[in-house]
Amino acid sequence: MKYWSLLLLLCPLLAPAAPVLVQEVEQAEDGLVIPYRMYRLDNGLTVLLNADKSDPLVHVEMTYHVGSAREEPGQTGFAHFFEHMMFQGSKHVGDQEHFRLVNEAGGTMNGTTNQDRTNYFETVPANHLEKMLWLEADRMGFLLEAVSQRKFEIQRDTVKNERGQRIDNQPYGLVGERMGELLYPREHPYSWQPIGYVEDLDRVNVEHLKAFFKRWYGPNNATLVISGDFETEQTLEWVDKYFGPIPAGPTVTPAEPQPAKLEQSRYQTLVDSRIRMPMLYLSYPTVYLGHKDEAALDVLSNVLGGGKSSLLYQQLVETGKAVSAGASHYCAELACTLSVWAYSNPSKDGSLAPLKQEIDRIVAELAERGIKSDDVDKAVTELRAELILGLDSTKGKSRQLALGQVLKDDPLYAINAWRQLAETTPEQVTAVYRRYLQNKPVAALSVVPTDKNDWQAAAPNFEVAERTLPASDELLASLPDRKVTDTFDRSQMPAAAEPVHIKVPPLWQDTLGDNIQLLGTVNDEIPAVSVILALPGGQRAESPADIGLATLTAAMMNQGSERLKAGAFSEALERLGASISVRSGFYTNLIEITSMTETLPQTLALVEELLFHPGLREQDFEQVKSRLLESMAQNRHRPAWLAQQAFRQLMYGNTRMGLPDEGRAEQIGAITLQQVRDYYRRYYNPANGHVLVAGDLAPEQAKTAFGFLTRWQGEAAPVPEVQVVPQPAAAGIYVVDVPGAVQSVLRIGRRALPLDATGPFFHANLMNFNLGGNFNSRINQNLREDKGFTYGAHSYFTGNRDAGVFVVATDVRGDATVPAIENILAEFSRFREQGPSQEELSYLRSSYSQQDALSYETLGNKAGFLLQLAMMQLSPDYLNKQQQIVAGIDSEALTGLAEQWLDPNDMVVVVVGDKEKLEKSLAQLHLPLHDFTIE
Repeated sequence: MKYWSLLLLLCPLLAPAAPVLVQEVEQAEDGLVIPYRMYRLDNGLTVLLNADKSDPLVHVEMTYHVGSAREEPGQTGFAHFFEHMMFQGSKHVGDQEHFRLVNEAGGTMNGTTNQDRTNYFETVPANHLEKMLWLEADRMGFLLEAVSQRKFEIQRDTVKNERGQRIDNQPYGLVGERMGELLYPREHPYSWQPIGYVEDLDRVNVEHLKAFFKRWYGPNNATLVISGDFETEQTLEWVDKYFGPIPAGPTVTPAEPQPAKLEQSRYQTLVDSRIRMPMLYLSYPTVYLGHKDEAALDVLSNVLGGGKSSLLYQQLVETGKAVSAGASHYCAELACTLSVWAYSNPSKDGSLAPLKQEIDRIVAELAERGIKSDDVDKAVTELRAELILGLDSTKGKSRQLALGQVLKDDPLYAINAWRQLAETTPEQVTAVYRRYLQNKPVAALSVVPTDKNDWQAAAPNFEVAERTLPASDELLASLPDRKVTDTFDRSQMPAAAEPVHIKVPPLWQDTLGDNIQLLGTVNDEIPAVSVILALPGGQRAESPADIGLATLTAAMMNQGSERLKAGAFSEALERLGASISVRSGFYTNLIEITSMTETLPQTLALVEELLFHPGLREQDFEQVKSRLLESMAQNRHRPAWLAQQAFRQLMYGNTRMGLPDEGRAEQIGAITLQQVRDYYRRYYNPANGHVLVAGDLAPEQAKTAFGFLTRWQGEAAPVPEVQVVPQPAAAGIYVVDVPGAVQSVLRIGRRALPLDATGPFFHANLMNFNLGGNFNSRINQNLREDKGFTYGAHSYFTGNRDAGVFVVATDVRGDATVPAIENILAEFSRFREQGPSQEELSYLRSSYSQQDALSYETLGNKAGFLLQLAMMQLSPDYLNKQQQIVAGIDSEALTGLAEQWLDPNDMVVVVVGDKEKLEKSLAQLHLPLHDFTIE
């Protein structure tokens, strides 16, 4: 490492105006490093540059050291609320223009808020870097000039809708909020969640927002990370130009750690009408981010609940005492907790008290079992693999650098934490077990269904204190405005540089044996390989009598081999830093493999063992089936699943495409282990399959490595033709009743087109782009930004090779259900009549012409691209054909497609909500109204 003097930082009057180089890191002895240069501006802005020329893109990430922990009591949710406001335009950027400009560039963007920080990020083709810096600087320096009470009100509604969708209307959605209240006193900033309390959002106004901005959104409280394909000197000039004139904000003092403290165990019960499976959630207070005990506690949580080889999984899940169980050590800036969770089986005994006793026993027996060197080694290997895979993208590298710098003043904090983990001894892990878990009090939350209080682990013994809220005007702080003095015209948006040259990853092809196709791309940016084995079969190979057999077989394949049971098989993978996952698709059974290059031979030996000699044990079968049935039953309490499944059934009827992926409970219950074994022998045959390889592996090495696939004995089984029937449902409204629902989940659409790459399906999606295919689309702008009905609304064409649908998907406030439906149908009519405007057509062309720059960055992206080529039998030049179509399409053609597919009279409307509250207003739409029950 090379370090530059920090003296200039202590003498700002002598420092030059340009960004000052503070630190440079190029390499590390163990090879784990994110190379970067750190600069600092006179106003305190920290800048981290990570040059990466591997793809023609850049990732820009601005992180402010403010999250919900910096909020005041009575002002909860404000950091997250403010994140929403940062996308509402600034002095030189119009309303919704930030999203439009990034989408138009072919990029992606978002923002997130947690307890400790708020970040905003864009990934775009590299020629748009200057524009992204201009955008970020404008909202840092000029947001308040564009803030209005109306924008404030709309985004307040949007945040409430987000809370409804993600918290209040979701099974287990309130667990995080209740655990915070149970662990911490009311004045502790972790006692509330980043989403906040609705009552607090209702009692503040735009002046509170302005005060929050002035307090926390100064450059001295921010870190800017740029990763990707850029020229350093030019980038620093732009950074200095756009951010340099912005004055520093108030001094921000570091927050002091405040780990939770429990004098005795606390018990509380949450009754949740949206759940079926009871849940026990336990949290032990520990330390804080960066504490010397953090690494040892990470190992301890891994031993307890880190995967199928863990104590909790082996002793609770594998024995049938729990449907699911795990543990993690979650660390934040002020406090960490080691949490354990488990779900009981309501079909047997849903009581959580026996589960609590079992967990207590497992924790207590750790004293006798002790911590072994192998435990530490396994955790070290797993985390190293996670770190390496996280360096696969500019976003991943930027996120690591930003979080380390913001929270610990160390851009390489995550890597250095791994190094501390690698040096951890079993004795240190034993010491933290005794210090934080053994015979220590715990916060225990029982989550039980309605009328099942007797299933709680223990009677509640702790009452959360009432909230004492200050008067609204007491929340206002008086802070001066920060005036920016520029020497250039900031209203002039920078133009994009010359378009980048987008390169499809170079491909190689080969054949194994007579009929196994190899398709790959070599990439050595990280020492890892991503592989997909696609074997003909999947759900389409099921008979009408055994729907769900493909899913059940895949679940059984994940239970290990003849030699190694699930726990031992999982442990073998963990020690290699690898993963093998089996799942069923509609057309294929998929085995997905991720491995470090250095351990690929050992990983593939396990793949061969699993494929040729799966366990398929009788003792596993009943447990797997039981867990699958409970998961299926819980799905029926999830509003989004109910809406999606109702729509599928109305579109495709009782064909395989209309039924749940996982099947029906009555048929799953009747499937035998022999049926699973028969399906495995027929449809896990590699013949006619594909091996898709992306990563650090040469073609000749790949052909040798996967040669074992040719040793499969037996001919490939015939795969049935897909049954496709006309849409069975007539247009109208279909209501799935969920009493007490606070929101309505909507699906509005019709049968449409099968999937293709350059044909009618692709053209239809081009038509949909401005209707509902991006954030600035008509439907989302109408329902979210203009009306405040929803957290988000989008539409899309989707399908497989044989059939497809068009659908609008959104969750809306219960009282906005009918107006939302009316507005969506009205948007259909307007788009059919008018088609896209010339501005919308230009937006479409610009977005589509550059978005491929982001499509091939990670190994996962590349493997997915290979899978698409294989399944659709495409040549890579289809991307050029798509670009030709986009360049040549006109408004008349898109309007014609809208006329064909967007007739409101053809639409099926699914409403998942409280029928009693909705039925009268739905009748006013004068559409056929039906009750609907999912079979």
